[in-house]
Amino acid sequence: MACSCPGPELKTPGTGFRRALWIALWVNLAMFFVEGVASLTSGSVSLMADAIDFFGDSANYILSLCVLNMGLLWRGRAAMVKGITMTVFGAIVWARALWVLQQGTTPEAFTMGSVGLLALVANLSVALILFKFRDGDSDMRSVWLCSRNDAISNLAVMAAALGVFGTASAWPDLVVAAIMGTLAITAGVSVVRHARQDIANAKQASVAGATLEVR
Repeated sequence: MACSCPGPELKTPGTGFRRALWIALWVNLAMFFVEGVASLTSGSVSLMADAIDFFGDSANYILSLCVLNMGLLWRGRAAMVKGITMTVFGAIVWARALWVLQQGTTPEAFTMGSVGLLALVANLSVALILFKFRDGDSDMRSVWLCSRNDAISNLAVMAAALGVFGTASAWPDLVVAAIMGTLAITAGVSVVRHARQDIANAKQASVAGATLEVR
């Protein structure tokens, strides 16, 4: 803690955090287009889910860049938006998986595996860049969680590709899509809880500061 007053300020972004966010933003935008096209050509739900996730992360990185130099209250609010977005994304993936299950289509395994590998390399690079910022405030933590979840999702997509290839069935793809959706929901809930605490701390610190000024 930096001081003994209520609602201590958490670790603020370092000088390299902005640069890391810009790198993450451009990598995620590029992979959104790559996986988006691949998901359409292969019919893979897990690739579609990962492409949407790349797009959502890009929007989140833009939001983080906008509030980077603001106080803890605004960074907490930004993290709250991102946490809710992650949760909604998970619910959409679940809905899409259920819809494809009813259609009974089987995705193309080779495209799934090769694009999943490319996405894994991209996300591991971003995750390594953001690793040292994982213990900051809720906004910084949400950025790290996005990158971590993406790398895990890419491994899962590659495993799904092997499963589809070996079974000639859509089930591995659908199971992985459901896991990715669940991961997004749980991470989103975690970020929302952290953001609520940051917002409460910032408001409490503001009240305490105003009280001291009056005195």
